[in-house]
Amino acid sequence: MHTETLAVHAGRKVDPATGAVMTPIYLSTTFERKPDGSYTEGFVYTRSENPNRRALEEALAALEGGEVAAAFASGQAATLAVLQALAAGDSVGSPHVIIPEDTYFGTRKLALEVLAPWGLQASAVDMTDLDQVRAAVRPTTRLIWVETPSNPLLKITDIAAVAEIAHAAGARCVVDNTWPSPILQQPLALGADLVMHATTKYLGGHSDLLGGALIARAPDDFFARIRTVQTTGGAVPSPFDCWLLLRSLRTLPYRMAAHCGHARRVAEFLAGHPRVAVVHYPGLPSHPGHAVAARQMQGFGGMLSIQVVGGAAEAMAVAGRVQLFTRATSLGGVESLIEHRASAEGPDSPTPPNLLRISVGLEHPDDLIADLAQALG
Repeated sequence: MHTETLAVHAGRKVDPATGAVMTPIYLSTTFERKPDGSYTEGFVYTRSENPNRRALEEALAALEGGEVAAAFASGQAATLAVLQALAAGDSVGSPHVIIPEDTYFGTRKLALEVLAPWGLQASAVDMTDLDQVRAAVRPTTRLIWVETPSNPLLKITDIAAVAEIAHAAGARCVVDNTWPSPILQQPLALGADLVMHATTKYLGGHSDLLGGALIARAPDDFFARIRTVQTTGGAVPSPFDCWLLLRSLRTLPYRMAAHCGHARRVAEFLAGHPRVAVVHYPGLPSHPGHAVAARQMQGFGGMLSIQVVGGAAEAMAVAGRVQLFTRATSLGGVESLIEHRASAEGPDSPTPPNLLRISVGLEHPDDLIADLAQALG
């Protein structure tokens, strides 16, 4: 089926008890046992499984072209589950992972700070340079983490090439697919083993839920360990958040089309503005990763970043003058957001101090351009 059809029908079943077209919200935390000790539908306790979460996981697996999925309470919880599963005996000695230099700061913090005392070893490289990726591989490398487009510089990584490097080393390739969503990029089809989403962003799409997910090509032993971390660790989404997310998936293909179209218009305007030094958007032919992005994506997304002429003060001043954009962290909602990223990440941020990250929403692009014009001018 086409993606638009999958988005509407995946994970959805008519309720047999009432005939309700939309899945009811099952808020119960526990489920009745039959006299023989078994469970009617296999549900025991909502931490381990819930009808709403099961429906959501089926839908996410279908959209990404995987066989199984695990939903989490946040994208960070999903990322942590991968790294924790990796550390659970997946290699002799301390496992080693390779991450991009330009990546979501929470991913970097988990790999380089939180789990380092537990024995995880991590290297950060420019993943647009495949020679750097190859050079970083060690005998204990068990995972290469890809984020493309990257956050916040929108660097583009060749997923198929990195997956090949990972598999040659006996490692797994995991792709953070949050920014493109499964509508624009299908990492599993390009050779990745796992896909991660912060479902808070485009999949949720309305800035009203927190969640994460992992989708696997196949239910192997590694995914079984991820499932154990999910159910035993308990970082699972509530039934209501699962219901909200499943609702939002229905419109995802059409929202992404609008995000892409609007972002392209905004990026083209900013690329010609004298107060903008650099526009980071893979949809522009001038972007160094444009050719790779055009090959592996079905659209260039709704995210971009710019570097304002000057430094942090000039960038903050531009963000301070916007009227339609909202100054806030996060992305992927229907409303447009702007953020001075370095100050959000903290004093150790590697992000350029004059950079503003922009999430282009569903407002009319002419209005967004007018707001940025007055803020820059």
